[in-house]
Amino acid sequence: MRKVKKPVFFIVFAVIALFTLSTIFGLHYQYGDIVTTYIHGVDDIRLGIDIQGGVDVTFEPADGAEATQEQMDAAHETIKLRLANQNISDSETYLDYKGNRIIVRFPWQAGETNFDPEEAVKELGETAELTFRNGTETTVDEEGNTVPAGEIILTGADVAEAGTGATQDQTMGEYTWMVTLDLNDEGTEKFYQATSELYSTGGTISIWMDNNMISAPTVSAVISDGQATITGNFTYETAKELADRINSGALPFSLETTSFKTISPTMGEGALDAMILAGLITLACIIVFMIVLYRLLGVVASITLIGQVAGMLAAVSGWFGFMPSTTLTIPGIAGIILSVGMGVDANIITGERIKEELRKGKTLDSALQAGYHRAFSAIFDGNLTGIIVAIVLMGAFGVPDSIWAKIFNATIFRFFGATTEGVIYSFGFTLMTGLIMNFIMGVLAARLMTMSLARFKCFQNKKLYGGGINVKKADK
Repeated sequence: MRKVKKPVFFIVFAVIALFTLSTIFGLHYQYGDIVTTYIHGVDDIRLGIDIQGGVDVTFEPADGAEATQEQMDAAHETIKLRLANQNISDSETYLDYKGNRIIVRFPWQAGETNFDPEEAVKELGETAELTFRNGTETTVDEEGNTVPAGEIILTGADVAEAGTGATQDQTMGEYTWMVTLDLNDEGTEKFYQATSELYSTGGTISIWMDNNMISAPTVSAVISDGQATITGNFTYETAKELADRINSGALPFSLETTSFKTISPTMGEGALDAMILAGLITLACIIVFMIVLYRLLGVVASITLIGQVAGMLAAVSGWFGFMPSTTLTIPGIAGIILSVGMGVDANIITGERIKEELRKGKTLDSALQAGYHRAFSAIFDGNLTGIIVAIVLMGAFGVPDSIWAKIFNATIFRFFGATTEGVIYSFGFTLMTGLIMNFIMGVLAARLMTMSLARFKCFQNKKLYGGGINVKKADK
């Protein structure tokens, strides 16, 4: 390894310090009542229902009806839409095709003092009302809610099936996605009459799910065969989502609540406060222990441990632009603590290897290089094993839409159905992130900082690294 220059320590230290501060406080800009967030801080971390409290409910088709996978997808989209309409954020929804179950978890609404979870669950389980209307006009009902005012052309009962389709540009080879509609006999006649009237005037047929308009295509042709398309700036995912929403208005079954429980927020808040306090005390004790036992190496280890914790919090809060934020649960906090412990173990292994090399009488540079080299294989094996375990946990206990869940559910977990233990995903996520950050901070950054400090004359003493006599200067 090429010799590290003296300024490297200060550069790495400044990067870790700035990264940690930005992770804690974030970066926000406020103009009047508008707050723009450029970097998310710890205050932006979304807390799970085990900390904040909330509702856990399971829906199944009523009267033991058998639902197809497409129908379950449609019901799933309906519930997600209803959650958004109720201003319920940070919800978790899971599909279990084998058990015909939809598991929904959502926290208490922030700032709400009279939130009624049973009423919210009741609204989630009601069959969605799909309507096709003339125009996009709205009005206000007696309760002050904005509702559609246009004449109803079709309802969900008139749609036999909605799907996705695509056309390919022969010149560019690109696909244009659309939503396809297959109407039943009654719907075909209604749609023919409506499109005949609206085509000549360039009218619009809006599509509503309850009181929420999900699309408003312009009539570009007279449809007489019951086969219609909705075109727009669709990707495959958005086209399928709209098709699922349309299908949900014509579900052949209603949903019933088979499991309902509430989680008290006071238990979670108490556990969170206790774990944060325990974590801070533990981190302080670890820092003192490392400095007393390994001296200068302990100082470097303490700096990198703080950077490792900051990296895990940054990953949870959405600090990194290439990955979205995730929910922090109590098991997730346990994952942070466990990964910090493995980070400490990595620093102890490195410190002991360096001390062994110094006792052999090697120069400081040679002892540092040999110590880090010998320690790397043990650190790599331990962290890689932990990362594999974390990935398996994320795949087995994570949201079915996640990349790891898709891989594992399509292979070794395909016979077991969807999981209902979503909080374990947070544990796997923080554990994996912490171990990756251990490679970055505990191995790379620590080595750069230590090798840089060793270039200073005042730090060229074996006692500062666990040795007992002055060392010879390394060859320049």
